Amino acid sequence: MSSGEKIKSALFYDYSPADGDVFGQGRRERIATLTDLYPHVVNRDNFDQHATALAELEVIFATWGIPKFSDRHFSAMPRLKAVFYAAGNVRSFADPLVERDITLVGAWDINAIPVAEMCLSQILLSLRGYFRATRRYEELKVDAAKKFPRTGIFGETVGLIGLGKIGTRVRNLLADYPIKVIAHDPFLTESRAKELDVESVSLSQLFARSMVVSNHIPDLKSTVGTLTATHFETMREGATFVNSGRGAQVVEQDLIRVFTARPDLTALLDVTLPEPPPVESELWNMPNVVISPHVGGTVGDEVVRLADCVIDEFESWSAGRPLSHEITAKVLETMG
Repeated sequence: MSSGEKIKSALFYDYSPADGDVFGQGRRERIATLTDLYPHVVNRDNFDQHATALAELEVIFATWGIPKFSDRHFSAMPRLKAVFYAAGNVRSFADPLVERDITLVGAWDINAIPVAEMCLSQILLSLRGYFRATRRYEELKVDAAKKFPRTGIFGETVGLIGLGKIGTRVRNLLADYPIKVIAHDPFLTESRAKELDVESVSLSQLFARSMVVSNHIPDLKSTVGTLTATHFETMREGATFVNSGRGAQVVEQDLIRVFTARPDLTALLDVTLPEPPPVESELWNMPNVVISPHVGGTVGDEVVRLADCVIDEFESWSAGRPLSHEITAKVLETMG
């Protein structure tokens, strides 16, 4: 490529932008200004139709729905050097790229922002007893519905399970409030705990001490079934369990049994296994369990923030500057 020739790029994705156009609001145009952008969006179904035109392709800008490339894809794109993924977890397609030393950048950390913001709101409402009070109000329909121990925010303890991208963002958001944060993460070092101003505790201690437990365990095979009745049974009077991690990390029948026996507890589940739960699941009928349809991710006007991240990273990459959001083999190990 000559010094005056633009890098050849293409957009790869396959999703309905009903919740927001990732490359909208001028982002597609920005990419077209920076690169020689292929005029069609490529996806799993139309790749073969466009394969011949992609022979000179060097960079892919992608979001949800990028295919997992195989040898036939790489043969059609022999000059591919980098993929800039404007979304979260890359696990489903990353391995073949990393194995071929193709630079992979993901907006994983940026996608954690809205999840952390939702968790913050749930934590603050939980500490005020909001969810317990609203269900008692519906039942009693008198002001006395709020007559139960509500600790409030000042000096209360919140437990974070996992201090990855989302858990760290939640902790940083909580720094604005007079809340003690304890955490359980097998990879949490003493220096990291000091840096984040958290107390490192065992999982059992975290459940027993926290008024709100927020789960941010990474989605790994080794974490399936981590949270059991042994933990839920020790939760404090009126405590809340927030799950924005993965449903597989909870032994669901244990949660159902404990939360049925203890109506003082509250579970806020943005993730379940499966999603949604089966129509016959007891979770639907439990007044102290709130199930949301995995709304914690990036939506609406927020989605262009993902594109901004990877476009900025592209500019750094093309200028030979260090990258802030590169997905390496080491990073993949932490993603499961």
